[in-house]
Amino acid sequence: MTVRAGQRNAVLVAHPSAELYGSDRVLLESVRGLKEGGARVVVTVPAEGPLVSELLECGAEVVLCRTVVLRKALLSPRALPMLLPACVAATGRMLVLLRRLKPQSVYVSTLTLPLWSVLPRLLGLRVVAHVHEGEDSARPLVKRAMAAPLLFASRILVNSRFSEAVLHAAQPRLRRRTTVVDNAVPGPSAPLPLRQEVRGDARITYVGRLAHRKGVDVAVAAFAELRAAGSAACLDIVGAVYPGNEGYEEQLRQTIRDLGLQDSVHFHGFQPDVWPYLAKADIVLVPSRVDEPFGNTAVEAMLAGRPAVVSDTSGLREAAGKYGSVRLVPPSDPLAIAEAVEKMLAQWDRYSDLATEDAVLAASRHSPELYRSRIATLLLPSDGSFAKGKV
Repeated sequence: MTVRAGQRNAVLVAHPSAELYGSDRVLLESVRGLKEGGARVVVTVPAEGPLVSELLECGAEVVLCRTVVLRKALLSPRALPMLLPACVAATGRMLVLLRRLKPQSVYVSTLTLPLWSVLPRLLGLRVVAHVHEGEDSARPLVKRAMAAPLLFASRILVNSRFSEAVLHAAQPRLRRRTTVVDNAVPGPSAPLPLRQEVRGDARITYVGRLAHRKGVDVAVAAFAELRAAGSAACLDIVGAVYPGNEGYEEQLRQTIRDLGLQDSVHFHGFQPDVWPYLAKADIVLVPSRVDEPFGNTAVEAMLAGRPAVVSDTSGLREAAGKYGSVRLVPPSDPLAIAEAVEKMLAQWDRYSDLATEDAVLAASRHSPELYRSRIATLLLPSDGSFAKGKV
């Protein structure tokens, strides 16, 4: 699309994808906050996707601009011959966009867009980076390299204390520029009440990306344990693989066939609106294998008023550990998940009451209105520091 020349309070927002998963939905709330704060918002993404129409509906302008999205696989000597030319080409496209738009500030969503943290700052623009990542198990050199471009940022926002700790361990110089902002997680208009009685027909639900790190196969293994114990439960899987990882879903489906569970496990693919699926659920599983910077899907379970079994790790513990209707279990332990589900079902009245209370608590902790107000305050200060070049 054609981009108009800069104006007061013009913010360029850089985001690495156009999907509608956790960080993408948080970005939507950031854009809404900037719009409510009076900014003109232009969002650049590398490709088309479902996020684009949502951004346009928010009143943002959207520009496609391919850039380097930094993955761990690129941080190796083998990748350098491919990475360097890609950076040069991307820099040219970014300069064209920046000169055409003339923004007064750049908001970089996630640390996987290193050029967007560095180039605008070298041009004298204020850069605010929002970190949604936090993987403490990564190699120290990888963590330092991923966080290094943030040294150019004027201010850094992080989505959890866990992410903050990982970031500061990698680059201690970022401490004074970092602010924790809890994710906004919009909930349903009104959570539907849980079923009063759940016997052998429990409805178990997984919502999220289909990936090894998310532990979907662990959820399937736990479900197989429940069925082997005589349960008539069903498992709903809501989500899709990322491009290039189709083999994981094929393997998952083959495992389900091998276990004879194809009639009780249902794939629903990616769904932009997850609330109808959570409304049908009795218990939600969040079985991530590795560190998660935050637990959007766990919070969504709370907002829907559903008990959840959640991996006891990293940002998931921070996001969900304080709720009474959550049972934390060791990662990659299907037996522990199955036992937690059975205990919940054995004490269904108790967990139903706790889930109802937790829905109210989660709505207050992760209010989109509060989040949008904080984003507007942090990115659009009223003291004039928003002007070009000031921090």
